[in-house]
Amino acid sequence: MSMNRLVSLGWVVGLLFSLHAHALMPAQALALTVGDTDTRITALQQVLASPDEKTAAFLQAMADDAVKLQGNQVLLVRDGQAIDPVTGASTALNGDAQDVINNNRMRGEIDSALAALQLLSPDAAKRLVAVNALLKEPDPTKLAMLEKALGAEADAKVKTQMLLARAAVLLNSEKVADRLASAKALAESQTPDTQLLLNQRLSQEDDKQVRTQLESSLRTIQSALNWGEKLGALFTGISLGSILLLVALGLAITYGLMGVINMAHGELMMIGAYATYVVQGLFRQYLPGAFDAYLLVAVPASFLAAALVGALLERAVLRHLYGRPLETLLATWGISLVLMQGVRTVFGAQNVGVENPSWMSGGVQLLANLSLPYNRLVIIAFALCVLVGMTLLISQTRLGLFVRGVTQNRPMASALGVNTARIDTYAFSLGCGIAGLAGCALSQIGNVGPDLGQSYIVDAFMVVVLGGVGQLAGTVYAAMGLGLMNKLLEGLAGAVLAKIAVLVFIIVFIQKRPQGLFAMKGRSAEA
Repeated sequence: MSMNRLVSLGWVVGLLFSLHAHALMPAQALALTVGDTDTRITALQQVLASPDEKTAAFLQAMADDAVKLQGNQVLLVRDGQAIDPVTGASTALNGDAQDVINNNRMRGEIDSALAALQLLSPDAAKRLVAVNALLKEPDPTKLAMLEKALGAEADAKVKTQMLLARAAVLLNSEKVADRLASAKALAESQTPDTQLLLNQRLSQEDDKQVRTQLESSLRTIQSALNWGEKLGALFTGISLGSILLLVALGLAITYGLMGVINMAHGELMMIGAYATYVVQGLFRQYLPGAFDAYLLVAVPASFLAAALVGALLERAVLRHLYGRPLETLLATWGISLVLMQGVRTVFGAQNVGVENPSWMSGGVQLLANLSLPYNRLVIIAFALCVLVGMTLLISQTRLGLFVRGVTQNRPMASALGVNTARIDTYAFSLGCGIAGLAGCALSQIGNVGPDLGQSYIVDAFMVVVLGGVGQLAGTVYAAMGLGLMNKLLEGLAGAVLAKIAVLVFIIVFIQKRPQGLFAMKGRSAEA
């Protein structure tokens, strides 16, 4: 028997020892194992009306295929030892003992019964899981067990869910008063599953008063679900905006500040994502115990990998093309093809998976239909940190001063002793490194492949142009605005029409305001 089943059986047995219940009888054990499936299921439902520790142990043994029939005697057989399920006494096992066969339907009923027994677990979390499952699929045969668990429940949250589950079970009661009370109580369970249950009941209900209450409860639930959908769209818009911000921040330097149309920006993101994949593989092979910390190494690794490739590109190609935008565009487009093919050669053409650390798995359940995934929340916070770090670097450091000086007036900066060629390399490497950070973040919400960057490069350019060339504040507003606009329009018109609408909006906006949201101030705006 597996360890999980031993643990599960242990808590069931331990709790049921403390409950006042009738012991499993030989006739009940026999009825659970012989006869047709309908007869055995009926016997199972009768046993569950007053379960005890022996009932739980016997059902677990049936689920484990550890029950044999020797004549008219039912035996639990584990590790070659036969035990009477009623008395617990060891019994000799003859060669003519036959296995008890459970078909798929019977197995499903046994598994459902074992899950229902979790209503009596000493662990409140397990009781909550069990009662939520019952609320989703109410079963009248579990009502007696639910009543027993409800009488012993001390946790307020679990008890509230148990009352809702009881109402869900009684929603199909023959008594009008039960159905009316259930319909009213279920308005508090504002979930799509409860909405489905109420709609099903409404289609069958004949009593006018119950129908009125069902319709009222459905309106209450629909109102709550509408709020969840609106807040969900808002969150996904912010999430998309944070991703666009990460992608566009690097481009805000290479294109916004330096004027380089870098069509390989998406491939530098891809390099950052593959660097994360490589770090993950190294941790999995050499430091499996510290796997959850691999992202702390992957972040600087992705930055350095993309920054080094960017420095190489700037030194070897781009420094000879400054002031020639068409040649720069063609050269970087060719470089993007080379980088994609290089990745295909090294890692293969298929996408590779990057696993979230355990602390980024799961999410925060705010409403029944609104869950905020931890990985998205972390990426939003990460984008803010990168934004703050980049802003401080550009505005408060010596490197940032040199970058701004070279960008605004290269001859004057050179006359004052600034090594403009070196600053160009540093600035371009910084923009590429931030692209690598964007790739690291994207690896946590999807697969990593050679075409990863192609999905974001156009949106990134739109963000930079819309925000205003060279304006970090404009980049932030444009990224969040486009993210929210995309997701809100998707809910109204679909993904394709939303994309077209956003593109049309940007074209019209740029026609009316070519400088973007924020115009560059000073002499550089007139140059």
